Amino acid sequence: MTTATLTSKGQITIPAAVRAALGVDAGDRVEFVEVAPGRFEFIAATRSVTALKRMFGKSTATVSIDDMAEAVARRARSAGRVPGRTA
Repeated sequence: MTTATLTSKGQITIPAAVRAALGVDAGDRVEFVEVAPGRFEFIAATRSVTALKRMFGKSTATVSIDDMAEAVARRARSAGRVPGRTA
């Protein structure tokens, strides 16, 4: 197991073995993805969307375009906005 220590400024140094495994270097972006309450995955933000897709497995639900449009419209209504109009 590889560990790191959090500084008083909230910073950590990512161990060399972890950086190598992720393929990240100075200046690269990383993301913390919450996979369960209090549990995060640390991933390189340099990966392709296709690679990230495989992290979560195959979707078990399908959503139609009409369902997506209705969800967006419902959210806009609840926020007091009308879809298709700019403020």
